[in-house]
Amino acid sequence: MTKHYGIAKVFNLRIEPLLKALGNMSTDFLATVLDTFPMEFSVIDADDNVLFWNQHGIRIFKRGPAVIGRNVRMCHPKDSLNKVEKVLEVLKSGKQDHVDFWLDLPEGETPRKLLIRYFAIRSEKGEYIGTLETTINLTPLQAIKGENRLGDFAP
Repeated sequence: MTKHYGIAKVFNLRIEPLLKALGNMSTDFLATVLDTFPMEFSVIDADDNVLFWNQHGIRIFKRGPAVIGRNVRMCHPKDSLNKVEKVLEVLKSGKQDHVDFWLDLPEGETPRKLLIRYFAIRSEKGEYIGTLETTINLTPLQAIKGENRLGDFAP
């Protein structure tokens, strides 16, 4: 759980620097940063409505602009809705702060292992305020062997 601080400290330590940083970024720059993040994610509010997602053109699980403001259940296949319900239930209840799934979902003839993670978004008071849903293709990472330290980097 989040460590609790007085509201003045929270404002000074978290919100104020964030607002200043965001104010110094153009919308295009921020959108590009979010799309460069090495996994796709969706942000869902406390009422289970989709607020935002990244990697619009290259998502594994495609979403159109009409999804914004819609219930997250409308973004999932019917056969997985019971799992979505259970995930939201345990995150909202505080029983868990994240839930992980992994599955094999080939892309054409190419095998692909996906990791799907749901994280509870909680206020400073620990109240549930939403969910962060992430998906990453693990297949390239599974091929990693040994080490490649920054000092070994060769352009």
